Amino acid sequence: MDVQKKKQLKNRLVVLRAEKGWTQQDVAEKVGVSRQTIISLEKNKYTPTLLLAFELANLFGKDINEVFQYQPQGDE
Repeated sequence: MDVQKKKQLKNRLVVLRAEKGWTQQDVAEKVGVSRQTIISLEKNKYTPTLLLAFELANLFGKDINEVFQYQPQGDE
């Protein structure tokens, strides 16, 4: 069984971005990444570096745990 597939990092970027009225491009420019990176993050298809995760949390004025949630799947 692939242990890596059982772990997920979810985020609230779509909601936080909407609350600010920012586009994906706005967020990307503010943290110095491409719009495609923000798209991939929002779809949970990309796990950010720890540095990027903190930068995003700081951008939204949130604790990192309010933006990103680690969800181990199927731990029994």
